[in-house]
Amino acid sequence: MQEYVELGENLVFISMGIASVLALAVFLERFLYYKKSLGKDNNQFIKEIRSSLETGVEVNWQTQITVDSIYYRFVHFVLKQIKANRKGLDESMDGQILNEKLELEKRLPILNTLGNNAPFIGLLGTVLGVIKAFYGLGTLGSSGAEVVMRSISTALLATAFGLAVAIPVVIINNYFSRKSKVILQNLEILKKEFLAFELNQRSK
Repeated sequence: MQEYVELGENLVFISMGIASVLALAVFLERFLYYKKSLGKDNNQFIKEIRSSLETGVEVNWQTQITVDSIYYRFVHFVLKQIKANRKGLDESMDGQILNEKLELEKRLPILNTLGNNAPFIGLLGTVLGVIKAFYGLGTLGSSGAEVVMRSISTALLATAFGLAVAIPVVIINNYFSRKSKVILQNLEILKKEFLAFELNQRSK
């Protein structure tokens, strides 16, 4: 039994190590994606687009943003739809927003899963460590106090490790989730502006 408990303890620490590496990899990938997809001057770009649509004279803007920007892609997609005079603009924009949402939220479930389960994995390590400690106490008696205390220390370390992984992962996940929500809300605003613009153009 003792061998299985020790094996379980080792697997817990290995799992936590893998989880921390995986969380770091997802964070770096998402950070680079959001940085590339947003770029700079996005707020100014959105303001200029909305201002152009409100005047109804011409859709243009002065702010230079990267072609990889989500807002740039969305605006050009809609302008192509309007220029081609295609029907179902509303549904087309919904589809584009949904596509961007899938890209924004890609791999975030990994962070969510790690953040929710890392403390429990650490707790499992603590339980195994306590089992090991009591086993040692029952086997060695009072002479094995040093071994018992060392086992308990390792057990508590597993919980600490689990929390050390979970806390930053939850913070990172919340950060990206919030950023994604803001981006999608801005796209919804642009969608409504374009629908109003198209309706105004047709009524002329």
